[in-house]
Amino acid sequence: MQQLLVPIYDFLGCETPNSWLEQAKQPEQLTPLLIDHCNCELKAAQTAILMIRKYAIDKSSSHLLKAWAKPYEDFIYQPDRNVQAFLARDSKKNDITSELVANNELTNSADLMSKMVRLTKEEFHHFEQVLQIMSARGIDYRNIRAGRYAKQLISHVRTHEPETMIDKLIIGAFIEARSCERFAKLAPHLDDDLAKFYTSLLRSEARHYQDYLALAEVVAGKDISERINYFREKEMQLILSVDTEFRFHSGIPPQ
Repeated sequence: MQQLLVPIYDFLGCETPNSWLEQAKQPEQLTPLLIDHCNCELKAAQTAILMIRKYAIDKSSSHLLKAWAKPYEDFIYQPDRNVQAFLARDSKKNDITSELVANNELTNSADLMSKMVRLTKEEFHHFEQVLQIMSARGIDYRNIRAGRYAKQLISHVRTHEPETMIDKLIIGAFIEARSCERFAKLAPHLDDDLAKFYTSLLRSEARHYQDYLALAEVVAGKDISERINYFREKEMQLILSVDTEFRFHSGIPPQ
């Protein structure tokens, strides 16, 4: 685990403050933590799908992505959700890479498509895993308002291409890296089952951050360290400033 975390700590501008961890460790915070984590996994999958649709595939393939996401979106918007029926459905068809047609607008569209499809597949799986854990603990899934974290990062995205795409990929890298860091911070303070689960997520989250960063570098075709440093500072400010809502990616809790 420590070997995986070395590049994560080098990439991030700061570690999670102890004050956030102290709040997250409280038993009464486990329910909101798991609900937000569940929502974050789905949001990560949806974000990757949007990247595929906008930048990587031919328009003729869009319906395949919509069909892939539909069971998940139907579930979260159903007023009378049946968690067990959702989890018991046949989800073997959870990789559509071979059916998608890459476009010719980007030289790396096939690579972008492949990496984002794999990421989407894993995030959907993580969503189901968290949902299963919640169900076993008697915690009902519900939609909750997203915190400020991702919204504030996205507000700094440049509005012209390919800079828009580069910024979104860099932000994706920071979100995945922060998730990985927080899984590692939380794991020692959770019960054995949750600790094992969160530790198991480290490897895939670390790879997700690397995939996002590698794609940003290829799209840019030049050094992007200045832009990475820019978002490193913005991300660090969010993590180290007071945040009125407790979320998986929230900042310091109010005193």
